[in-house]
Amino acid sequence: MQESAIFLSQDQQDAVASVALNLYEQGRTTEAQNLFDGLIQLADSFYGYAGMGAIALSKEPPELDDAFGYLSKATEKNPNDPTVHANLGEVLLRQSKISEALAELKQAITLDPTGTDTGANRARAMLAGLATIAAEQKKAQAAENAA
Repeated sequence: MQESAIFLSQDQQDAVASVALNLYEQGRTTEAQNLFDGLIQLADSFYGYAGMGAIALSKEPPELDDAFGYLSKATEKNPNDPTVHANLGEVLLRQSKISEALAELKQAITLDPTGTDTGANRARAMLAGLATIAAEQKKAQAAENAA
C-alpha cells in the first residue's frame, strides 16, 4: 500500500506558522513545538525550522546544537530572514564561534536596512554589547600594561 503525501499550500503553512508563533509568544512552547515540528514533517517548511530553532535557543539551558541545526536549515530555505540570522548569530556567539557569530549578526542587519525587524534590532544590540566589551577589555589591557 502506498502512503499518500499530505500537501500544505503556502497559505496553509502561513496559517499554521502564525498559530504556532502565537502559542510560542504565549509561553505555550510544547504546543508551538508540535506545530513547528509538523510543518517540518509535512512541508519541509522554513517556518518549522525557524520556529524549532527559536524554541531550542530559548530553552533553559539552551539546546545550542539543536538550535544550530534548525536555524542553519532555515537559512538554507530562506536566506533573507533577518531574525533567523540574528538567532543563528546568538547560537554561534554562545558556542564561542565569534567570527561566524559576527558574520550572522551583520547579515541580519544588512537584511534590515530600515531597522524595523525585531530580530535584526536584537543583532544590533548584541553587536553594540560586543563592541563595548571589546573596548573595556582594551582599556583594562592598556591599564595593565601601564602598571
